[in-house]
Amino acid sequence: MLETRYCLACAAIALPFATPVAAQKAGDIQVKAFVTGVLPDGAIAEVETDLIGLPPGSQTEASDSVVPTVAIEYFASPNFSLETICCVTPHDVRGAGALAGAELIDDAIILPASLTAKYHFNLGGGFKPYVGAGATYFMIFSENAGADAAALGATDVDLSDEFGFLLQGGVDIALNQRGLGLSLNAKRYFVGTTATFRAGQTVALQSEHDLNPWVVSAGLAYRF
Repeated sequence: MLETRYCLACAAIALPFATPVAAQKAGDIQVKAFVTGVLPDGAIAEVETDLIGLPPGSQTEASDSVVPTVAIEYFASPNFSLETICCVTPHDVRGAGALAGAELIDDAIILPASLTAKYHFNLGGGFKPYVGAGATYFMIFSENAGADAAALGATDVDLSDEFGFLLQGGVDIALNQRGLGLSLNAKRYFVGTTATFRAGQTVALQSEHDLNPWVVSAGLAYRF
């Protein structure tokens, strides 16, 4: 009898904290505000033109960036959604290997226009992991020749805009029944760019680079 009373008392105490989670439905929209880390590679995949004479073992790397991002997601069904993101990320390109420490490109801004299709697994209790895949178009602008590239005669540098694709996984965790949640997300982009350094009108150096960034995000979501 004492055990029965104890269980009833526990249930009475827990009841106010047991928040039911509203089910997602077709037509729902979810907005997410993230803090995002962008971790690109930037390695040289191929050198196409080299009038400078790069030393053997020359390599490059792009700097990481931490930025605010916003994602907007549309649910076509309770388990299937389409998502796009909005952000710009600044990066510098520095030498590695035989070029270690060289300042090659300053202040490159990347706008990754992306659309992903996601499948959500409903495990109950407001815990919904998901996987997704999609396409992206990297628009790169504002890049300038770094100090060491300029010292070698580079007057201009251009990083080409490119199409690519991405894979992602993450989880949405409901915090209440009014649509507020916590969202964790990781994406891997597969995309490159062509770097072209000019001395006046002459292409002095042109190389293909693998960017392939990891993009990891954490933040709050609101569904309505």
